[in-house]
Amino acid sequence: MQRDELVALVEKYFASVDGGDFEALRSTLTDECVFTVETHGIELKGVKPISGMFDRLWAEHKAVQHKDFTHVPDVDAGRIASRFTVVNTELNGDLTYKSNCNFFEVEGDRFSRVAVYMAGPNTLRDS
Repeated sequence: MQRDELVALVEKYFASVDGGDFEALRSTLTDECVFTVETHGIELKGVKPISGMFDRLWAEHKAVQHKDFTHVPDVDAGRIASRFTVVNTELNGDLTYKSNCNFFEVEGDRFSRVAVYMAGPNTLRDS
């Protein structure tokens, strides 16, 4: 993938997360994608457990927003790092702000690995 394609894939991933659309999100992941939350010791393998994690995220928040991106693609290695701000709207309407980084590895035209480094409490629980 070229630089613009890597950035577009990351932006599609986050638009899908923010829109609560797992089918669109799924289209960015390989079947055996490994998803880790490095700062909280979480490792999920495959689409089904990743789907459950996002279902919990969406059920536990009124809204999720990712914005203010800085992307650092490595075309030769098939990787891209993204730093961004997260704004979670809690069920009671309170806003929670986080500064996070994700590291993505690409296989073909999808992510084979997503590694999340998250500030504050873990909102991407595995159960």
